[in-house]
Amino acid sequence: MNTNRKTARMIGVLFIVGTVAGILSLVFTGSILRDPNYLIKVFENQNQIVTGSIFVLTMGFSLAMMSVMLFPILKKHNEALALGAVVFRGTLEAVIYIAVAISWLLLLTVSQEYVKAGVPEASHFQTLGTLLLKASDQIGSILDIVFSLGALMIYYLFHQSKLIPRWLSVWGLIGAILYLASGLFAMFSVNFGALEAPLALQEMVMAVWLIVKGFTQSAIASESNKTV
Repeated sequence: MNTNRKTARMIGVLFIVGTVAGILSLVFTGSILRDPNYLIKVFENQNQIVTGSIFVLTMGFSLAMMSVMLFPILKKHNEALALGAVVFRGTLEAVIYIAVAISWLLLLTVSQEYVKAGVPEASHFQTLGTLLLKASDQIGSILDIVFSLGALMIYYLFHQSKLIPRWLSVWGLIGAILYLASGLFAMFSVNFGALEAPLALQEMVMAVWLIVKGFTQSAIASESNKTV
């Protein structure tokens, strides 16, 4: 039981670290990347772009590790879905976050060349910068879909296993569906970012629950009795 409690706490911490890192990445880069003169702003705030990229990588690796730590627990209830959660919320999600960080660092290089170049050469770098920003946005849309599919697997397994209270797992399922809808809308350049809020809040509530309460002991005991 002590091992399960420690695992639950670590998973909760990883949820919080990943979410906080994601928020900080937006704090450091959001206003810069949305500025009409973003190439100049990126050049003038290079350290913020690098810091934001580091936070993106921190988020990706933290959430990937979370799914890996969940796998031994969830596979007892459905190994295929538990593996799917690792693939979507672990491998694919981490790869996408790495791609986002790379696109920001490439944009940093483009901004440096843009400032050095004269007219009309600068227009070429502006076009390249726009492509990198658009690519980053599309990657973000794909990330929303990948993230929500992985979340659906995790919260379905939580609901079936009763490792966390049912109200938390149902909240997670509903939030994941809304998050998926947001990602699909974004693919058509329709912004419904508010749909992501319920799952973001749920994962913070669940993270605190796991740190304070851990997994439901009756569910752990029931699973242990089955394997005896």
